Amino acid sequence: MDKNVGDVLTGLSPAALTLSLARSAIKMQHSRAWRVDKSNAVHDLVICLTGSARYELDGVEQSLAPGMAMLIPAGSRFVGESLSDELYTGVAQHFTLTLFGSVDLIGQMNLQPVAAFREWHAISVMVAHYREMAPLSMTTLAQHHLFMVILLAYIESAFLGWKEGAGGALDSPDQLSVQIMLVAARIAADPLSEAALEKALGSVPFNSDYFRRAFRARIGQTPQKFQERKRMEMAMNLLSSGRKVKEVAAMVGISDPYYFSRLFKKHLGASPSCYRLDSRSGPDEVYVDDPEILVID
Repeated sequence: MDKNVGDVLTGLSPAALTLSLARSAIKMQHSRAWRVDKSNAVHDLVICLTGSARYELDGVEQSLAPGMAMLIPAGSRFVGESLSDELYTGVAQHFTLTLFGSVDLIGQMNLQPVAAFREWHAISVMVAHYREMAPLSMTTLAQHHLFMVILLAYIESAFLGWKEGAGGALDSPDQLSVQIMLVAARIAADPLSEAALEKALGSVPFNSDYFRRAFRARIGQTPQKFQERKRMEMAMNLLSSGRKVKEVAAMVGISDPYYFSRLFKKHLGASPSCYRLDSRSGPDEVYVDDPEILVID
């Protein structure tokens, strides 16, 4: 199965994932005498800011130092102790992350239990802010959004692959959800390739018509329309770099710039020329609202 989780999760709509925080963040501040021995009913992400600690997680010893995070899966037994004279500080957050409202996404992944964040210089600021802003007795919208960024950064650093048989039995709704996620990922990874679309659809172990209907129900678009949307998102990035509208249309595989303009506006709510005007000073070509009129300076 796919090895790069970034490609997989990038292909998903934000609405496909549901993050729930089981409680407010635990603001860790432990002396050398600190010890813990417990298990949690939900997943727990522990992030070290200062000091260091040693854990035994399901019988395997793990060490935690600044810039590192440890995932304690739901139901796992863990024993921990501080290792340094410096205060062991950080954040522990209990959470669930579900795909399409039902699938435990963390449970589908093989993850390194402890991983160093790849971009710790940026993530450390977020974690420190998250620790300071978290209320003691409640969770907030801002917490949910910021923790999602931190959690995805951990997953990017710790991801080893998808578990064999992820999603369960073939007739399981979870298996269908996982296959939809993977197809969306494969389309998003190469939106210009019709062959990639057909290959992705051909790889699923479900009836084609049934799967396409289920894909639309979960993602909100057919696989073809989803690919179209990803092409327009690619075009948006190309336009922001200063390329001409006709050039970008050709780059995303559309020979007719008028058709491209209509398609772009349908998906993104603005014409390509308007987006380009917003992205740089002074256009050298303008597509006005009437797609039949083209003005080139």
